[in-house]
Amino acid sequence: MSAPRIDSLKQVFTRHRGRLVLTVLLLWTTMLAGTALLGLSGGFLTAAALAGAAGLGSGFNFFSPSAGIRGLTMARIASRYFEKLVGHDVTLRIARDLRVWFFRRALPLAPARLAGVRTGELLARLMSDIGEVDGLLVRAIGPLLALGGISLVGVIAAGIIYPPAAVLLGVLALVIGVGVPWLTVRGAGDQERDRALHRAQLRAQSFEGLEGAADLTALQAREHWNLRVLVAAKQLKSRDRRRRWRLIGGNALHGVCAAAGLVAMLWLALRGFERGAIDAALAAGLVFLTVALLELWAAIGLAWQSWLSGRVAAVRLEQIVDQPAGVAEPVNPVPVPAEPATLSVEHVAFRWPGQERALLDGLQLQLRPGDRIAIQGDSGCGKTTLSSLLLRLWDPDAGYVRYGGVDIRQFAQADWHRQVAWLPQNAPVFAGSVADNLRLGGPQATDAQLWQVLADVRLQGWAEQIGGLQAWVGENGATMSAGQARRLALARALLRGSPILLLDEPTEGLDVDTAHALLHDMVAALGNRSLVMITHDVLPDGIVHQSYRLRDGQLE
Repeated sequence: MSAPRIDSLKQVFTRHRGRLVLTVLLLWTTMLAGTALLGLSGGFLTAAALAGAAGLGSGFNFFSPSAGIRGLTMARIASRYFEKLVGHDVTLRIARDLRVWFFRRALPLAPARLAGVRTGELLARLMSDIGEVDGLLVRAIGPLLALGGISLVGVIAAGIIYPPAAVLLGVLALVIGVGVPWLTVRGAGDQERDRALHRAQLRAQSFEGLEGAADLTALQAREHWNLRVLVAAKQLKSRDRRRRWRLIGGNALHGVCAAAGLVAMLWLALRGFERGAIDAALAAGLVFLTVALLELWAAIGLAWQSWLSGRVAAVRLEQIVDQPAGVAEPVNPVPVPAEPATLSVEHVAFRWPGQERALLDGLQLQLRPGDRIAIQGDSGCGKTTLSSLLLRLWDPDAGYVRYGGVDIRQFAQADWHRQVAWLPQNAPVFAGSVADNLRLGGPQATDAQLWQVLADVRLQGWAEQIGGLQAWVGENGATMSAGQARRLALARALLRGSPILLLDEPTEGLDVDTAHALLHDMVAALGNRSLVMITHDVLPDGIVHQSYRLRDGQLE
């Protein structure tokens, strides 16, 4: 049975609620065992010291407390082990599901909605922000819930022993557990958002500097870019320093309150013993119980800070994935025609959101099965916009795009995308084998089909030389020339078997001979499929049946 679909960030956590509850219970058990161990040990040692050697030999209960100490020690060890085991297991599961959730929600937004987001910014959200969120359990949620539970148990236990001590512990719990963290994180939300923004800016500039290193070197701009990265790093460092000082201030305030509380509990316990309300062993137990709780409460400030950082990171993730999609799925989708049909663009108008100028205005085009057409035009005239409409990454503001006489808005997006094989201008070669790259276009393709499509684009000899279909092609096709990388991407598009092939600047960056050879091989491999090619280049004879020029929003 497949895993249930996760569409909200809350569902990522609620899906693992059983393990989350178990982790919190184990953490609470560990704290409880440690606190009880310190209190019992303090009371037992005090009683033993007061009883002296004579008391140990006559009537002093030695075995029950020592058995309790041994039992609590073993319980603490066992609960600590299983708390780490279960806690890390559920954290890794949440980390996995968070990344799946983010990709599932973000991919439908690409490239339309994500085009305006820097790659480095996306990388920062994918790594830093998800890292903050997936650690919420072990750094914030678990400790805060367990500390609340152990504080309640400690106050109840103190009330059973000596009610005034319970009142003091309750006040300390409120001051140290609520008041000090509130003062520490008060107004820190804006600072955390600012820190997250500068962290993302540093990642973005570092990533873009590495990605564009060759261009920066050619333009002699590396030093300038390095300076920008250094400035971003210093700005982030100042925010981190401010955050550390805030936490240091909180720890100092906690220390003052803890010292005052411990002195107050010591005075209260001695006064209770002096009045005969409690014996010495219980008085010592109260003091050691207070020590144990104060030590646990020291983690509250950091837990609240982690909770705040995680909330900021969660909001940043949701800002990306909660964007409306460029197009909407039809409520009752219509089946796509089984046989290749005519694609027609009828009086289409389109302008990008927030812009006044219409890139397309009354555009008309007809592509019959087997037709090959080229669309040329100046940069910024709307050629890529037209390809976005044909792919239905956006819907036109007016007019229709029909396939077989049916508005493509009536097709399910997945069904329509199967009709179009898209080769973008900068089609990537992924780190993996030749077969891995090809099977992105046809996951069920056999080895024989892979060799055939390699032969169609004249890459069979190259593949045989480097070791066959399982040969590694390197990161971004590092072992390939530009022409080979473009041919491999073309082979991947051809392998889809879609009736329409849409190419965006397929020869960009290639020399004339390589470009013309690629185009001729492509036409030979097309068969009866239709072709729409967006290009700036002058095409050799026989590549397309008709060329159009896009000007003022219309085709000429």
